[in-house]
Amino acid sequence: MRFTRTLRPATVAFSVVAALLAPTTAHAAPAAPGDTLTLPVRDALQALEVQEESRTGYTRDKFKHWNAGRLADGCNTRVEVLKSEAVTAPGQEANCVLTGGFWYSAYDDQYLDSARKLDVDHLVPLAEAWDSGASGWSAKEREAYANDQDDPRALIAVSASSNRSKSDQDPSTWLPTFEGYRCQYVTDWVADKTRYGLSVDVSEEAALSQTLSRCPNEPVTVTLAR
Repeated sequence: MRFTRTLRPATVAFSVVAALLAPTTAHAAPAAPGDTLTLPVRDALQALEVQEESRTGYTRDKFKHWNAGRLADGCNTRVEVLKSEAVTAPGQEANCVLTGGFWYSAYDDQYLDSARKLDVDHLVPLAEAWDSGASGWSAKEREAYANDQDDPRALIAVSASSNRSKSDQDPSTWLPTFEGYRCQYVTDWVADKTRYGLSVDVSEEAALSQTLSRCPNEPVTVTLAR
């Protein structure tokens, strides 16, 4: 299913998602936080709100991270993600310092042998989230976004060099250097924006659409966070 590319208000974009996925009944309930939706990634992209972005008022400290994580292990979210994504489990010393271990960085197709060589990246950067809707969220909602371990696409352990190359760019100006990961990257980007009801700007949507045109139109399953 394709839709005309025009600027779409949030209520319309939200209705499109609901219409795509709701049961074929006369009184189907609209999609709501906690609902799990599945649809082809290109349809998911078309359902996102398209609007101009603004970074006015943004600072990283408006997204509290890293918090205490979701495990009773005394470590913060960053360390928990590093442990969960390790190819070979690291050791852990006092104050959650990781030793040894082995990781794969999908952005640049590298294997790394030290946690010090990795960053935990917000797939959709904090600044990009702010630009595309999070500026209107509460501090608690932004903290939940910045530490989201409930969806494995939200946070990813990658080489520090690749993460810093990406910085806060969207797919219109940055894609992973490893071409074999690009389809997965843009698919996960659309899933993350769907999960949080974030918008895309015109150049971002065009870049996502162009990249996805060369990728399988795989279904994405998303549990709505808001």
